[in-house]
Amino acid sequence: QVQLVESGGGLVQAGGSLRLSCAASGLTFSGAGMGWYRQAPGKEREFVAAISSGSSTYYADSVKGRFTISRDNAKNTVNLQMNSLKPEDTAVYYCAAGYSGRHDYWGQGTQVTVSS
Repeated sequence: QVQLVESGGGLVQAGGSLRLSCAASGLTFSGAGMGWYRQAPGKEREFVAAISSGSSTYYADSVKGRFTISRDNAKNTVNLQMNSLKPEDTAVYYCAAGYSGRHDYWGQGTQVTVSS
């Protein structure tokens, strides 16, 4: 079955950086669209960034210019480089995967906490 395992979360001060990784298995990774979402306490899950099978990238306005999504098809991983972090970036970050423009598979999430 499809498994998505996130890593790299943690506690960082405002202005700092973190790099999240998602290791995927059980799917044809090179053909899958991958994405990152986040959910802050008391809020709904929201889109952060996505990368298509052809490596086109998409970002939420709130992270554009600060976050970079990338994929390594040889390692079946997708990464999210997060720079200039703000307290409002605090959330559980989820990796997602799917085909035909959908994200049907989800990881368990990794906590990112940005202190002010």
